[in-house]
Amino acid sequence: KYGADPTRWYMISNASPWDNLKFNIEGIDEVRRKFFGTLHNTYAFFALYANIDGFSYKEEDIQDRPEIDRWIISLLNSLSLEVDKYYAEFEPTRATRAVQNFVDENLSNWYVRLCRRRFWKGEYTEDKISAYQTLYTCLNTIAKLMSPVAPFFSDRLFIDLNIATCKENAISVHLTEFPAYNEALVDKNLEERMALAQDISSLILSLRKKVGINVRQPLSKAMIPVLDKSFKAKVEKVKELILSETNLKSIEYINDTSGIISKKIKPNFKALGPKVGKDMKLVAEALNGMSQQEISRLEKEGSIIIPGTSYVVDLVDAEVLAEDVPGWQVANLGNLTVALDVTLTEELKQEGISRELVNRIQNLRKELGFEVTDKIRVRVKVHPYISEALKNNLSYICTEILADSLELVTELDSGETVIIDDNNLLIEINKR
Repeated sequence: KYGADPTRWYMISNASPWDNLKFNIEGIDEVRRKFFGTLHNTYAFFALYANIDGFSYKEEDIQDRPEIDRWIISLLNSLSLEVDKYYAEFEPTRATRAVQNFVDENLSNWYVRLCRRRFWKGEYTEDKISAYQTLYTCLNTIAKLMSPVAPFFSDRLFIDLNIATCKENAISVHLTEFPAYNEALVDKNLEERMALAQDISSLILSLRKKVGINVRQPLSKAMIPVLDKSFKAKVEKVKELILSETNLKSIEYINDTSGIISKKIKPNFKALGPKVGKDMKLVAEALNGMSQQEISRLEKEGSIIIPGTSYVVDLVDAEVLAEDVPGWQVANLGNLTVALDVTLTEELKQEGISRELVNRIQNLRKELGFEVTDKIRVRVKVHPYISEALKNNLSYICTEILADSLELVTELDSGETVIIDDNNLLIEINKR
């Protein structure tokens, strides 16, 4: 029912071969869906657009690649070194977990999602070729790294990739060289910046979820307190990725959080116990009574002396929590804090409606069996909820749905009904 590879991957990634395994049939299904399903979907995405553009890796390797391409290639090389080490040390459990984490968290959930437009938008430019070459390299390398544990799936993945490019002479992944680590392609500073972008994006998305604002609804800005001199420079280099991922218009930096972000401090009794002993109550009261300036100093300097004592409290000895202020939602992760402006102007609302409309029309295209390259003509029955949004964002909508024309009409006898925010809209779509 599940196949040999998902069964073996589940058993080896779940526990070391020499440990007892609490076998769970649902665990195999989860591995099949989350890992193998994610990897297959990533390959299917690549293959769909590579076939449309006729990519067969005949071009020379792009040298000056965008930062996000260099980041995933850097992680891929770090992964190759790590997995090779684990296999050599007879640690297949750690090897499989490292591969799975890379595919789920970095390749699929970050790289492909942020780069989707590069594959399906525009001409066959150097940027698009770089995206194809990068994703091909990742998939081909993953096939080799996973091959000792998933021999059948990896072989099919390798053959399907190689048959289109003929980049390797081997007829099977099991007859290829194991991926070689290339230190020149590893950029730890870039990996650090991208991890920061992921953390900031995660905080913003969690705040959106908290207040129930869909990611398709644009928001005006987020404010981020500057932690140190290099912090702003790091964020600036990945700012566009954050804005794209979280659907924000801008990011602003603040040095003084007073009046904008309110914070409170909570003692970590487990960490403080061995350090302060019988004076716990005194230290806890001092922490609870700290001013915003003192909390800010603790975050920046990493430690603070409790007045009237010789105790030095470090950041690990307490938890700094950010509190919401009117019109803003605030969240923090360690000493990283993000304040999100959740105020919706009429212009932002209209842009959000237009994005929802694009989503519904794209879904209709799929349901009607249209090819991704098919041009369409669209007619939408006039509706007070979407009319203004459609008029003001007409060019954007047409570009996204590949429409030659998009009309608002008062009468429409046929078409499909879609729902946007509890409003029924009648839409008629025809191929050009």
